[in-house]
Amino acid sequence: MKRIILTVLAFLLAVPLAAFASDITVAGAANVQFTLDDLKAEFTKETGVSVKTVIGSSGKLTSQVENGAPFDVFLSADMKYPSKIFKDGFSSNAPKVYAYGVLVLWTMKDLDLSKGINVLSDTSIQKVALADPKLAPYGREAVNALKFYKLYDQLQKELVLGESISQANQFITTGAADIGFTAKSVVVAPNMKDKGKWIEVDPQSYKPIAQGVIVLKYAEQNHSKEAHEFYDFLFSAPAQEIFKRYGYKLP
Repeated sequence: MKRIILTVLAFLLAVPLAAFASDITVAGAANVQFTLDDLKAEFTKETGVSVKTVIGSSGKLTSQVENGAPFDVFLSADMKYPSKIFKDGFSSNAPKVYAYGVLVLWTMKDLDLSKGINVLSDTSIQKVALADPKLAPYGREAVNALKFYKLYDQLQKELVLGESISQANQFITTGAADIGFTAKSVVVAPNMKDKGKWIEVDPQSYKPIAQGVIVLKYAEQNHSKEAHEFYDFLFSAPAQEIFKRYGYKLP
C-alpha cells in the first residue's frame, strides 16, 4: 500500500499543474471572434487553462445566458447587454469596458472609398450589409452613422441585415452585398487583411462602442478561479497589446 501511495504521489508531482486546470467557455460577440483566437492562445500559454469559445450576436448570446447556457465569461460588443445580465441577476459583478470598437466600411468591389461614407450614394451599389441593429451594437451604430450623414432614408431598401457581424461579413466577402459595415477587428485579422478594401467611419458619426466583459453566475458555481483569471487577463499588458493589434481603442 505504501508503495502504491508513493507511486501516485510521484505521478502527481511529475504531471504539470496545467493538466488539472479546468476548461472555461467564453461567449464572444462576433466582432471579437478573431481577437479571441489570439487571446485564448496567450491565456492558455500563461495559465494552462484551455478556453472554448461560442460566437454570436451580443443580443442572442444574452438570451442564451438568461436561458441557462453554460458560459463562464461573456465579451459583449457593448455595455447594454452585460449590464442587463447583471441587473437580471446572472452575474455577481458589474461589467467592465475592455475595449472600444471601431466601425469600418468594407467592400470586395472596385468602389471609390476616397469619398468616405458618401460612396453609398453611388448608383452602382444595390446592397449594403450590416448586422441587425436590434441584436448587434455594430449594426446599431452603423444605422446611427447613416442617419448622421442623412443617408438612412434613401438606403433603407438597399440594407441587408445579418444576424451578427459574422453574417454581414459573409454578405460582403461573397459579393451578396456590394459593401457593408463591420468592425475594424475583422478587416485587420490575419486571415482577412488582404481581402477587399476598407475605410474607417468617422467616429463623430456614431456613439462610442464601449465593449464590456462580465463573469457569469455559471462560472461562480463551476470555474470561478479560472473565469476570474481570464477576466483579469483581459486587462493585462499582453492582452491589451492584442486588442491594439486588432484595431481596438483601449479604455
